[in-house]
Amino acid sequence: MKPFLHNIAFSVKNKCGDDMDFFKIVFSSVLSLAVLLVLTKLMGCQLTQLSFFDYVIGISIGSIAAEMATDLDMETWQPVVAMAIYALAAVTITFATRKSIKARRILVGEPVILIYNGKILYPNLKKVHYDVNDLLSEARREGWFDLSEIAFAVMENNGQVSFLPVSENAPCTRKDMNIQTEKASLCANLIIDGKIMHKALKSVGKNEIWLREEMKKLNLSCKELVLLTYDGTKLTPFKIEPDNPGNDIFM
Repeated sequence: MKPFLHNIAFSVKNKCGDDMDFFKIVFSSVLSLAVLLVLTKLMGCQLTQLSFFDYVIGISIGSIAAEMATDLDMETWQPVVAMAIYALAAVTITFATRKSIKARRILVGEPVILIYNGKILYPNLKKVHYDVNDLLSEARREGWFDLSEIAFAVMENNGQVSFLPVSENAPCTRKDMNIQTEKASLCANLIIDGKIMHKALKSVGKNEIWLREEMKKLNLSCKELVLLTYDGTKLTPFKIEPDNPGNDIFM
């Protein structure tokens, strides 16, 4: 009888232990995700603006967060402190690069000229670990299929290449043609998915009464709109279309 009871107790203990491990993994995963989101916000990271240092910090913090979620023997506070230290380092580096040009050049880097006055600077290509094919690929991606049309090309700190065409190949602007245009302005999204955006209305100095009256003039209702924009002078509606006849062009 005693061995039987002992086996039952052992099984219950194992099951309780497994349940505790499961809940600890869930708790650690949720906590690590929350900490990552908070630290990312504090560091002010944008995916399109990641420097090499930001990339290294991101990998390090991500690795710590993953280990925190799966290592049951680790104390919860230890990885949190480690991630906070990495985040603090990133914020400190960002502050230093803003205040010091020398620190910015050391930690973030500086642009590298790849094409100068139409001539490819091969030593600089090697410096950024590029070859001619890479340069051609970047040029095609920006719409330049002939390098003779490019006067300058610069590798930016974020790894993207900026191109300046020779004068005769530069796009013609309205200013070049002496065409008078109105000043450009941002459009406010007053209705999104049939819902009125009250903050957007307030930002342009309007209210819901004004919006309803203007929509009435245009014979519009909220429920039929996926988007309604306002550029300061006129409303532009985008209605919900029941059909999608344009998909066949990709078939």
